[in-house]
Amino acid sequence: MIDLKSLVRPNIWNLVPYSCARDEFKGRPASVFLDANENPYNAPINRYPDPLQTELKTMLSPMKQVPVDNMFLGNGSDEAIDVVFRVFCEPKEDNVVAIAPSYGMYQVCAEVNDVEYRTVLLNSDFQVSADAILAACDEHTKVVFLCSPNNPTGNDLLRSEVERILNEFAGIVVLDEAYSDFSSHRPFRLDLDSYPNLIVLNTMSKAWGAAAIRLGMAFADKAIIELMNRVKYPYNVNQLTQERAMETLRQTEQFQQRLSVILHERDHMLPAFAELPICKHVYPTDANFFLARVTDADRIYNYLVDRGIVVRNRNRVVLCGQCLRITIGTPQENCALLAALRNYTA
Repeated sequence: MIDLKSLVRPNIWNLVPYSCARDEFKGRPASVFLDANENPYNAPINRYPDPLQTELKTMLSPMKQVPVDNMFLGNGSDEAIDVVFRVFCEPKEDNVVAIAPSYGMYQVCAEVNDVEYRTVLLNSDFQVSADAILAACDEHTKVVFLCSPNNPTGNDLLRSEVERILNEFAGIVVLDEAYSDFSSHRPFRLDLDSYPNLIVLNTMSKAWGAAAIRLGMAFADKAIIELMNRVKYPYNVNQLTQERAMETLRQTEQFQQRLSVILHERDHMLPAFAELPICKHVYPTDANFFLARVTDADRIYNYLVDRGIVVRNRNRVVLCGQCLRITIGTPQENCALLAALRNYTA
């Protein structure tokens, strides 16, 4: 067990959250709403959305195999990341530890919240060392950030190393599983009961193809979720997002079909890209993208942009020199990329 109170900022532990008008009658039947100073016209968007997104969470729960009480929903995963900093990290005093390279918003949120951000380099196989992570922590380390499958490297982190960190670190471990639907490995969100210090992030942006609606998820022990809900803004997920998310979640057959196509295309793209003259190495991936080391990342990136094809240049990211990150697109998009690169001349 963890001593959650010792990890939480004292002002947050003692915070009395804002009370929404709709919280006070606790969902009892009502048809006349004169409590929230809303305009009575222009239904349905004249009403404030459910601040705890109950209907959406109820739909998500069996899909994610996570109880509703263990869910936080936010304006993208970035909100959940920011809320973690605001709950656990005292500005100018605490620090967090993260792997590098990884998703850039962890560091951005650390800097916004004035929290020291420490990085531990992955090894040559882009794998994490639990020993190195734990060695980077001190008495002021409140959170460890991990991403699996990792961005931009694409690979799942070794489960044994992640488990060691969870078991031996006396703070919060945030495991970003944004790309887990593309992986064959067991997601850690299914093991929340074993790790009271674990927060798992998910999103509607990737496998569900709904990046525009900005819906992120965090799964954790009920006590952590209650703290996150205490800190978030009252109506953080708007009604249009909630409705579109539920509409998207009903399309499970289409979701599975599209996921199968992406995985099939990934299996095709990796060896095809590896055969290109520009390619020096294609790294293994468990995500819907892959990282490839090429002969001249900057020049190839600009060559592709000139032809209307945009990939991600990771040349200046630590450990990713001369690397491009390439998302798996439609079969037509993938063919266009390969055709353009076959015509590339140095």
